[in-house]
Amino acid sequence: MTWTLPGPATYESVIRSSVFRASAAPVEDEAAAMAFFREVAVLDATHNCWAFKTGQRFRCSDDGEPGGTAGRPILSAIEGQDFDNVMIVVTRWYGGVQLGAGGLVRAYGGAASACLREADRIERIETVKLRFHCPFSSFAMVESKIEGWRATRLECDFDGEGAWMTLAVPVEEAEAITDWLRDLTRGQMDITQSD
Repeated sequence: MTWTLPGPATYESVIRSSVFRASAAPVEDEAAAMAFFREVAVLDATHNCWAFKTGQRFRCSDDGEPGGTAGRPILSAIEGQDFDNVMIVVTRWYGGVQLGAGGLVRAYGGAASACLREADRIERIETVKLRFHCPFSSFAMVESKIEGWRATRLECDFDGEGAWMTLAVPVEEAEAITDWLRDLTRGQMDITQSD
């Protein structure tokens, strides 16, 4: 089972006079991760170290800390708790006491881990997109099924005969949902599937 965050989360700790603030958020891709970084990074802080993971893609930054002592431990916290589609920024205000490499790894990784441990979490469900035209006569029936399918409506654009709909549906349910939609319109519904 893989988890993600339903919304932003923060955690703050003080270790030997340095303040470490972890800020985490759900993100869909690298662009969203970097947008979150720009939103929460504190320019006058000593360091803003970060890591994100979205599917097979991940990146991390030590932001001037010794190599491998900040970004990698943050990423390890994400992976160690089975999170995905998450970005964590750990901001440090230096308190005048050197922590050493081991101390930095524990401080950054510990702040990220505690932030995720204390945050609300939701199951991350891998989805595919289904796009189709739904006639007005079937629209209410399809709408009533969306929640039960654990699907999300991404688009719904009406025209003279019905609505063009795009749903994000769980991968393991995509075939059954596609079959149901085709049966509903006696095979008349053209359905395209994409990632």
